[in-house]
Amino acid sequence: MQDTPPGSEDAHETEHAGQGKPEKKPVSVEFDAERILVRFSGEITTKAPATRRRFLTRMVRNLKDALKSQSIRHQVLRTHSRIFIDVETGHVGQAIDCLSRVFGVQSLSRILEREWDTLEDLVALGGEIFTEVVRDRSFAVRARKVGDRRRVSIQSDELQRELGTVLLSSARKVSLKTPEVTAAIEVAPERAHFFSDRTAAEGGLPLACEGRGVALVSGGFDSPVAAWLLNKRGVELDYVFCNLGGRNHQLETMQVMKVVADLWSYGTRPHLHAIDFEDVSRDLQSGVTTRYWQIVLKRLMMRTAEAVAAERGASAIVTGEAVGQVSSQTLPNLSVISAATPMPIFRPLIGFNKEEIITLSRKIGTHDLSATVGEYCALVPNRPATRATLARIEDEEKSLNPEILERAIAERSVFDLRSLDLASLDRPDIQTDSIGAHEVVLDLRSKAAYENWHYPGALFLDFQNAVKTYPHMDKNASYVLYCEFGLKSGHLAEQMRREGLRASHFAGGTQALIRYADQNGLATPGR
Repeated sequence: MQDTPPGSEDAHETEHAGQGKPEKKPVSVEFDAERILVRFSGEITTKAPATRRRFLTRMVRNLKDALKSQSIRHQVLRTHSRIFIDVETGHVGQAIDCLSRVFGVQSLSRILEREWDTLEDLVALGGEIFTEVVRDRSFAVRARKVGDRRRVSIQSDELQRELGTVLLSSARKVSLKTPEVTAAIEVAPERAHFFSDRTAAEGGLPLACEGRGVALVSGGFDSPVAAWLLNKRGVELDYVFCNLGGRNHQLETMQVMKVVADLWSYGTRPHLHAIDFEDVSRDLQSGVTTRYWQIVLKRLMMRTAEAVAAERGASAIVTGEAVGQVSSQTLPNLSVISAATPMPIFRPLIGFNKEEIITLSRKIGTHDLSATVGEYCALVPNRPATRATLARIEDEEKSLNPEILERAIAERSVFDLRSLDLASLDRPDIQTDSIGAHEVVLDLRSKAAYENWHYPGALFLDFQNAVKTYPHMDKNASYVLYCEFGLKSGHLAEQMRREGLRASHFAGGTQALIRYADQNGLATPGR
């Protein structure tokens, strides 16, 4: 495909300080490759040299991760103004698709690289490459000099005229304003790049170059879009889900946020922190005046996000709130909610209409899943407060037991979204609804939850430690795992089976296991 060898990822990931320095020549790769030109966001080009280098180093890392996630062989060459990626022949379309979802990329093109010495060489090469591309179509020629322009002897407008004259013999007509196809050439010293396609990307800043935040998510349309917009500005995110709707709501939210993690989070490992808010909700309903439920609930969620952010080294909280969308999102109520934490709260959708949010969800890929996520309505009063005052809300909160929220946060489940196999959580062949006399039962919940109640004879092994230790477990034993909803236990049982262990998880989580123990007349500690 290429007359000159593709670039090397390892030897040539250095950036030239300015246009006046020659760019390094590519070296050969060890596989048949095609080349992609990556143009980065204009915002990156305006940064100071040190910042620009940092941003581009991060972006190259994210680009590599995108291609690795698709198992595409590749090598990278970075120059002052461009990134070139050589991918295994036959995988260009797949590569451009995933690379277009790397933030900081403005556009991409599949290119042909040729050596040249004279204007005549460029015109001849352009005629050879573009004649069939422009046949019976309107076209324009776009030529520009790149790299050390002082070493490029030709004039761009002369190249455009000469090549346009050659191509006109096969094309329908020249159209400088609205061409059906553009014959583009970027001319560097000794080498030129020819292309006729351009795939737009999202631009923005490379993910993780602007620090870390946590986003409150619920699986609906708003919060995934808000998270995506902060990702686009270079902010790496973890997700905090305050679960009011049980196992199904958590599964639905995990499905939505896994789309964001898998498609848009290259170079990072976003985690979802799932907090069971059942006891928190019960405490709220027993002591807070009904019309203030939603406002107090949102403040509790902010404190939850703040606690997770402190553990994760995050600097801000992100929400999907928009002014006036629901009763808790009036300006007075948003002000009271914000006062729950000194941590900055970013609301990127604050001025969006719902239709705009839904349109973005389609682009992101979350729309269809978000459309099926049910709303939890038990805490929506008939006459909610729309102009709450901070003094009144703080007075209402005096009835709350802060230890309940602290315990819920401590007992949360944490999932690495990109490695999570959602299909494994509901696989019938790894589920069980009974426990044999000789099976080893593992309780994956927190120590506090285990001490409050556990299945007779169950061993305590919290989920995080279980993930680290299961490869060393006895392969002659048979294990039954359980957790709050059956999500962590299903995930771990799948991993254990891959390791050759005999493992299953109790379907339905703790509540189903309690019913099973009661039905079988088993003594249950703490009950």
